[in-house]
Amino acid sequence: MPETSFAPNAEVTHLKYLWNDEEADRLKNDPIGLLRYRSNLLGADLRITNFGGGNTSSKIELPDPFTGKPVRVLAVKGSGGDLGSIKDSGFALLYLDRLEQLKDVYQGEAHEDEMVAFYPLSAFSENKVAASIDTPLHAFVPYPHVDHLHPDWAIALAASANGKRKLEEFNKRYGRRVVWLHWQRPGFELGLQLEHAIKSNPGCDGVLLGSHGLFTWGNSQRECYLNSIRTIDQMGEFILEHLAKLGDAALLGGVESEPLADREKIAAAILPALRGVVSSNRRTIAHFDDSEDALRFANSAWGRQLGALGTSCPDHFLRTRISPMFVDWKPAEHDLAGLRAAIAQHANDYRADYAKYYNACATPDSPKLRDSNPSVVIIPGLGLFGFGKNKKEARITTEFFVNAIHVMAGANALEEAGTEAGIYPQARHAERSHEFESFHNYVALPRTEAFRIEYWALEEAKLQRMPPEAEFSRKIFLIVGGGSGIGREVALLLAKKGAHLVVADMNAQATEEVAKEAAKLSSPDQVSHCAVDLGSGPSIAAALEHTILQFGGIDGIINTAAIFPVPGADGLLSEAQWVKTFHINVTGNFLLAKEAERVLREQNLPAVVVLTSSANAVVPKRGSEAYDVSKSALNQLIRELAIGMGPLVRVNGIAPATVVAGSTMFPRDRVIVSLSKYGISFSEDETTEELRGKLAEFYAQRTITRKPILPQDCAAAIVWLAGEESAKTTGHIIPVDGGLSEAFLR
Repeated sequence: MPETSFAPNAEVTHLKYLWNDEEADRLKNDPIGLLRYRSNLLGADLRITNFGGGNTSSKIELPDPFTGKPVRVLAVKGSGGDLGSIKDSGFALLYLDRLEQLKDVYQGEAHEDEMVAFYPLSAFSENKVAASIDTPLHAFVPYPHVDHLHPDWAIALAASANGKRKLEEFNKRYGRRVVWLHWQRPGFELGLQLEHAIKSNPGCDGVLLGSHGLFTWGNSQRECYLNSIRTIDQMGEFILEHLAKLGDAALLGGVESEPLADREKIAAAILPALRGVVSSNRRTIAHFDDSEDALRFANSAWGRQLGALGTSCPDHFLRTRISPMFVDWKPAEHDLAGLRAAIAQHANDYRADYAKYYNACATPDSPKLRDSNPSVVIIPGLGLFGFGKNKKEARITTEFFVNAIHVMAGANALEEAGTEAGIYPQARHAERSHEFESFHNYVALPRTEAFRIEYWALEEAKLQRMPPEAEFSRKIFLIVGGGSGIGREVALLLAKKGAHLVVADMNAQATEEVAKEAAKLSSPDQVSHCAVDLGSGPSIAAALEHTILQFGGIDGIINTAAIFPVPGADGLLSEAQWVKTFHINVTGNFLLAKEAERVLREQNLPAVVVLTSSANAVVPKRGSEAYDVSKSALNQLIRELAIGMGPLVRVNGIAPATVVAGSTMFPRDRVIVSLSKYGISFSEDETTEELRGKLAEFYAQRTITRKPILPQDCAAAIVWLAGEESAKTTGHIIPVDGGLSEAFLR
C-alpha cells in the first residue's frame, strides 16, 4: 500500500480524544469489534458526522468458510446504519477480491447503478447486511482502515467557491496533504476516481470531496481514528478563525430580524396550522428548534437566498429536501393571522415549485413524486421547524439543516476577493460550472444532481426495504387521566401501535412513570408527560400547548379521568361535592373538547375525541347519584359534541361497568367498605390489588359473561374508536360491561 506522511498524535483542540487503549486492547483479536468501537467513537460527536451519515470500514482477514484459509474481507457499515449506535452485526462483509474483480465488469458511469446488484453476490459467508452505495469507495482506497465522514467544518471547505484554493492554504498551514476531488455522486465511479486521486498523490493523508465530505484513513484502527479527528479538528480551527475574523455581526449577512421573546408561545399558536398545511399529502410530526444557530439563520439577511439554494452534502439533502420553505413575515408586528396566511401561501408556492423541479428533472424510469411539501420551514423571529414521519425523524431533519447552516456560514466566512466568478472547483469539467449556483462563496448542488440523489433508484430501493409504518405512527394523542387505570393502559397500547403520546394527569409523578413505561414500548422521542387539572381551563390549555410544542399538533384527545364523590358519615353528599362532580365529569370534558376544537380546526386534519362514560349513566343506584347523573350528562355531551365538531372531528365514548383493577377511584378504604357491604370475606393482610380483585370478581357475577372488566378491555375499545377502523362511527357510546343487562340500550 502507498506510504502516508501522516504522523498521528492525540493533540486536538476543539474535539475530544475518546480512544481508550485498554478498551481497544481488549478487542485486539476482534477486528469487527474494534471497527465498531472506532465507529461508535466517531459517531458520538455530531461535529464529526451527523446521525446515520458517513461510513467506516476495515480490510481484514477471516477464515474462508469453504477452504478454512484466510481471505481478505471488507467490513463496511451497512446501508442505513448509524455510526454512533452501530453494533457488530451492522457491518456488511464482502470478499475484497470479488469487489476488485468488478472493475473488469464495470461498463462505465452510465451503468454504475447496475454494479449494486453484484454486492450481495460478493457477500462473505452468511452475512446478509445490505451493502452501502459507498462500498466501492472504501474497497478501492488502498489503506486497511478508512473513514468517510461529513463534518460541517470540512463540508464548509468542500462547498466553497474557492474551496480548492482554501484547501491548499489549509495544507500549507498545517503541513497536510489533503487532496481535492470534484463533485461526483456516490457510487462505483466515485470509488474509481477516489482510488486514482490517492494513487496520483503519493503520501496524501486525506481526500476532500467537493460539495460532499471527507475521506481519511490509517494503517491501524487507532491511526485511522486519529487521522480523522485531527484532520477535522484542524479544519475546524481553520474555519473558526475565519468566522472570528468575520464577526458575529456580519455572519450570514448580518441580522435582519430580532428573535421574539415569546417565540415559544407563538410557535405553539401557529404550529397546528403549519402542520396541517405541510401534511397535505400525509401526516407529519414536527420538531421546533429555536437554538442560537436556528435563530441566527432565520433572522439573517441572507437566510432567504441561502435557503433557496438548498444544501450541498447528499446526506443533508436527503433529509432536508431540495430546499427549506422560508416564510416572509415581520416578527416585530406580531400579526399571527398574517403569519398563518403567509404559511398557507408559501406552502402552495412551494408545492408548485417542487412539482416543476420534479417534472423538469424526471425521466421515464424515475420513481414517482413522493411528497411536494417541505420538510424544513424557516420563520423569522421564531426559528426552524422540521417535519418527518415521526418525532425522531423530524428532530434529525432539523439537526441536519442546522448542519447545513454551519456549512453555509463557514463558506461565507471563507469568501475572499479575487475568486473567479462562475468557475467552481466542484465541477468535474470547468465548462459545467454553470450548472452550480453560488451565493457569497457558498456553492449548492445543481438541481439535476440533487434530483439524481433524491430520486435515485437505489435510494428508492432503500425506502422500499424499510418496514411498514405502525398503525398510529404519524398520530399524536393527549391522554388525560393517563397516570393510572384505563388511561395508563390506553397509553401503553397506543405506544405499542406507534403513536406519539402526552400522558397527562393530576398526579404528575404518575404521568412520568407511565411515560417511561410507554417509552420502553416505542421510543423516548415519542412520549412526553405533563400535569393537568380537568377542572381548570388554563390547565387544559397548557396541556394542549405542551402537546403541540412536543409534536406539532393533536390528532386525538382521550379522557379517562373522573371523580366519584364519597358520601359523608350520614350517607349524604354535600352541595360542594355535587357541584365538583359535575364540574369535573361534565364541564371538564366540555372545556377539554372546546379547547381542543380550536387547535383541531386550525390544523384541519381529521381527528378524534374519545371520552369515558359509565354503565352507571343508565343504571340508577342509591348512593352514587352525583356520579351517575354526571355520566348521563356526559353521554348527551358526547352526542352534542359529535354534531358540533363534525365532520372534521369524530366524538365517541365508552361506558364501562365498574373497573376496579388499578383504579384511583377505588382506593383501599373504599374497596374495604364495599367488601364489607356485600359480605365478602377478606383479610387486612391482603394487598390492595388482591382486595380489588375480590371486589371485581363479585361485580363480574352480575354480568352475562361473568368476567371482570379490566382496564385493558376498556383501552382496547378506546383505541379502536381512535383508529381508522372506526372511521364511520361518531356520536356513540360503546358499552364495555361484560353484558350488564340493566344497561342494555332501551
